[in-house]
Amino acid sequence: MFKEIMPTDRKHIYSGKIVDLIVDTIEVHGKPTTREVVRHPGGVVILAEMKDGRIAFVRQHRYPLNQELLELPAGKLEPEEQPEISAARELEEEIGFRPDSLEHIFSYYPTPGFCNELLHFYYTNHLQETSVNPEEDEDIVVEFYSLSEAIEMAEVGEIKDGKTLLALFWLQWKRSTGTHRREQSNNR
Repeated sequence: MFKEIMPTDRKHIYSGKIVDLIVDTIEVHGKPTTREVVRHPGGVVILAEMKDGRIAFVRQHRYPLNQELLELPAGKLEPEEQPEISAARELEEEIGFRPDSLEHIFSYYPTPGFCNELLHFYYTNHLQETSVNPEEDEDIVVEFYSLSEAIEMAEVGEIKDGKTLLALFWLQWKRSTGTHRREQSNNR
């Protein structure tokens, strides 16, 4: 069993709108080593399936990559915000639908080698249409694709976002095992 490792030295390098950067000195096998850690408040990703079976996506420019990505709706947790509240808020902001219910599928660490972000994955097919209300710094386009179209796009490299790939292949797997059937609901 691993014991908790405490830093012998800590430098707070940067605090930003989304992340903090910490540089810790720790001991591994009795020798000092450096660990760079990005502190992140956590986030949510939502696979929202419409009544007709299409899945809602957002297309947006991702500055660090200098390219557009097709992703599922997602966002960071606000301070003290519960993940389910964040997921509902992000859906309404990004795609203009409010969920009547959300199913928490699982939570996972997307990049545990350097970041403490915990991402919470939700599924819904119970939606009420409202209006898109993106944050001021977001420029997104909402698109809809069937699961088979999205899987094909993933297989040819048109979808490269990790959280989106994980969610799509989870749904494909659940459908193939018959354990997660699409229900009819009151959405478009």
